[in-house]
This record gives sequence, C-alpha cells and structure tokens, in this order.
Amino acid sequence: MFSTFKSSKKWLLTAGGLLSLFGLIAFTEIRQGQKHVRAVIVRLDQGDGHRFLTRRDVMGYLTNEGADPVIGKNYGEVDLRRLETRLRQHGLVKNCQVSHDLTGNLLVVIEQPRPLARLILAGDGIRNVSGQYVSEEGHFFPISMNYSARVPVLTGSYFVQNRSLSNDRNRPLLDLLKRIHDDPFWRAQITELSVDDRGEITMWPQIGNHKIEFGPPTELDAKFKKLKLVYTDVLPAKGWDHYSRVSVQYRNQIVCE
Repeated sequence: MFSTFKSSKKWLLTAGGLLSLFGLIAFTEIRQGQKHVRAVIVRLDQGDGHRFLTRRDVMGYLTNEGADPVIGKNYGEVDLRRLETRLRQHGLVKNCQVSHDLTGNLLVVIEQPRPLARLILAGDGIRNVSGQYVSEEGHFFPISMNYSARVPVLTGSYFVQNRSLSNDRNRPLLDLLKRIHDDPFWRAQITELSVDDRGEITMWPQIGNHKIEFGPPTELDAKFKKLKLVYTDVLPAKGWDHYSRVSVQYRNQIVCE
C-alpha cells in the first residue's frame, strides 16, 4: 500500500513538473509572439584593430537603407535568416549572426574581413582598381570610407585576369601574403608587391632604394632566410642605399647589385 502511494506521489510530482515546464514554454512563446523590436544592438568584431564598418553602416545594410525598418516590428514579422542573407551580400561583412533576446532587442553580431594587402591597378589601358583589399581567405573586398588598413600595396598585370586568390593556382601567392602579414619584421618592411603576367614577384621595401626580385611564390622558407641575411648582415655593413637590386629568386644564390 505504501509502495503504491509513493509511486503515485512520484508520478504526480513528475507530471506536475512537466506541466509547469510546458506552461512556462508556452508562456514564453506567447510573450515572444507579442514582443516588438525595441532596439538594435550591433556588435562589431574589430580583430587586429580593423574598423571598416560603423553601426550606421550595419543599420543601413540591415534595413535596406531604411526601406525595410525593423524597429517596432513584431518578432513574428522579423525573418532573422533573411536579414543575415542581406548583411552577407555586402563585401565588408565576412560573417554575421542575427538573433533576439527576451527584452525586445535585436542582436546583430558582425565579423569583418581581415586584409592582407591592398590592390591597386592603373596605367597601360588597365581600368583603375584602387578600392579593394585581399582577405586572408583570398577574396577581394572593397575599401571603407571609415578606415584605411596599413597593409602592403599589391600591383601588377597579373590581377587583370586573376581576381581571386582563393583557388589552388593562386594559393602560393596567398601563402606569401600571409607570411608577410604574420611576421612583424616583414610586415613593417615590405610596402609593395608587384606580380607580372608570369606570376613572378618584385617587392619594394620601406627602407632602402633597392627592389627585391623574389621570383615565383615558392620555396618561401629558403628565400626569406636569404633575404633576412641581406637585411641583418649585408645592408647594415654596406649601407641601406648601396644596392639598387637584391635577388633571392635563384636557389643557393643571393645577388646584390
């Protein structure tokens, strides 16, 4: 008898707990369905200090420049996935997430692309393209009126036909840009890289009047090791303006003229 009573009590407590849980969920859903968007909270990822976007920019993208406002709308009328798709259409948005909280706020989290270099093409009948960066994924994205990143300039006729570095063919060039970006010494020293039709690279440094003939973006470890030797031993002894040409493109050779 007591066993039956205990079992019934346990069953009643379990049923009561489940009913309370379902009731709370239903209450929350009803409250959510009645909520309106009170405010939009924008959180911008500013990794590496890049500030390409402002809250005003994001609000313009989010609302289609005010044509589709979200503040005041019922939660049920706000399509979060559609807003994310709209945001991702803009080149200065690498990734995003749109959600809402329990107090009526729409939360917008933006991840911005990280630039490795800035593309500038001009002359010889080539259409000017000064408003693009190349990201760490190898994609080109537009410049911002709010912020200019301190990255090397990328020039050369190679980019007339190659407008992405994310494919297998251009992966070595992207690896070279990453190598320069990730090394504080080379990031401070290399100011420009020019790539010709064959994919061979010439660099110009921050200090000195010489050019660096790097050749194709291959054997990076060996080439940077030779170049580091030039900068730590040769140029300090001879003078930073002594040579007009430094070549590390050939195996087991360093040419300084």
